[in-house]
Amino acid sequence: MTSSRLPVGATMRAAVLEEFGGPLTLSEIAKPTPDPGQVLVRIAASGVNPLDTKIRAGRAGHARSVLPAVLGLDLAGVVEEVGADVTGFAPGDEVFGMTGGVSDLQGSLAEYAAVDARLLARKPPALTMRQAAALPLVFITAWEGLVDRAGVREGQKVLVHGGAGGIGHVAVQLAQAQGALVYATGSPRSLETIARLGAKPIDYTSTSAEAYVAEHTGGQGFDIVYDTVGGETLDASFTAARTYTGHVVSALGWGTHGLAPLSFRGATYSGVFTLLPMLTGRRREHHGGIMRQAAALAEAGALEPRVDTRHFTLATVAAAHELVERGEADGKVVVDVAE
Repeated sequence: MTSSRLPVGATMRAAVLEEFGGPLTLSEIAKPTPDPGQVLVRIAASGVNPLDTKIRAGRAGHARSVLPAVLGLDLAGVVEEVGADVTGFAPGDEVFGMTGGVSDLQGSLAEYAAVDARLLARKPPALTMRQAAALPLVFITAWEGLVDRAGVREGQKVLVHGGAGGIGHVAVQLAQAQGALVYATGSPRSLETIARLGAKPIDYTSTSAEAYVAEHTGGQGFDIVYDTVGGETLDASFTAARTYTGHVVSALGWGTHGLAPLSFRGATYSGVFTLLPMLTGRRREHHGGIMRQAAALAEAGALEPRVDTRHFTLATVAAAHELVERGEADGKVVVDVAE
């Protein structure tokens, strides 16, 4: 089903980046129309990720946008119109997904976006628009690491580094939903949050990798170690993996790392680069499928994103980015696009 086309010359409000390192400017730009295979979404909320701020600053060569650009990786909203060849969605459907904000794909800091329908799933009633917009990037990253790469299963011991963070708090919930026994590292101020999520909290500032491996695994190591921090934490992950069968996954594999500790255990490593389907056009339907899994877990009460209570709009998106850059958010920062 396809609704009537938008009038020629229709416009919308959007936060536009004209130059890397410059401000996001509230502007009136052309309102898109969906091409075949696309869905036009009236955006209700846009999640703000640390990656969004790096793209804006021009410090994300792996995710560079074509200027002028509308940023914003994650969205939640309502289907306004469907293009030709689209099945499974109709006007009025509430949807969410990671759909743009990189390369030449328009992002979610706008009132509307025409997005590849394969990247979307229906928003579950259990989640508000703000909660739904907080999930796509972090859930897809958690799923690709734990399920696609490591094959997490019931009874395994899983260690999540940064368990109260954006990816980490979702990875904790996902691993538990698969029946794993979950442990998570964090700073002293985050340990209570980790415990509320149901994982065993580990204070990385006062406990060495050798000590928590000995305490929680009898020195055998964890079946899966998910690193969401990078740097020295990834190095520590290699020493925490179970001998022969351990698997280390990282969403932040930057830098130079010695693989000998992993090799000496006969363990394995996988990297996760969540943007590949958007950048290459390949396997986009897999991301839509992952979002359907997120919806099912949310409906079952097994997944709830942490969302910062502060509200931002398209006019105040700069303040939202600043909050994320300062690392002062208490949960995912979300911009309310539909005021």
